[in-house]
Amino acid sequence: MVTLQLRQLSVPPGHRVILQNVSWQEFEAILAELGEHRATRLAYIQGTLEIRMPLPKHEVAKVIIGDMVKILLEELEIDCESFGSTTFKREDMSCGVEPDDSFYIQNHAQMIGKERIDLTVDPPPDLVIEVDVTSKTQLEAYEALKVPELWRYEKGKLQINILQDGKYVESEISPNFPNLPIIEAISQFDEQSRTLGRSPTLRLFRKWVKTQID
Repeated sequence: MVTLQLRQLSVPPGHRVILQNVSWQEFEAILAELGEHRATRLAYIQGTLEIRMPLPKHEVAKVIIGDMVKILLEELEIDCESFGSTTFKREDMSCGVEPDDSFYIQNHAQMIGKERIDLTVDPPPDLVIEVDVTSKTQLEAYEALKVPELWRYEKGKLQINILQDGKYVESEISPNFPNLPIIEAISQFDEQSRTLGRSPTLRLFRKWVKTQID
């Protein structure tokens, strides 16, 4: 058997590596070796590990969508705790995933000051965001972790998935922002940012949210 160290593995932007028959102990060891300060994203479910390197296009989209969610929460005066691309994992479910962004909203109070998350005692995030450019979101992992609301953004289109009876179903309404046309707004302002730029677009988005509230 040939054994390679992870430092020998180079994943170009926009590509992914899939490893089969990875045990939970090996997954934990890989997380420890790669560390927290890295550009790669990992997804693990039932022994299959995906290591992917996002493209700049992916990163730009995830940042502005996350910024828009923060603006929504601020203007609606909804408290939250943001955990970004934290690794959410459960050994008993044999799954672990790192979203593009994540938010505790209903359960924000009990997550204040948390530096480590144990999903056997802590709740899953109330909302996660995934931008699909070169790979597909691991829906099974989020279903196993029981994340109530998942946003998937692909090819300029937002899809809202909500958990019902352990499975995701597509919804036209976000349970966290039920009175706003979230699907249309996120797509519209993301598209606008590509020509207008991030900061002017976010200022316009904030004004739009205020008009919706009024």
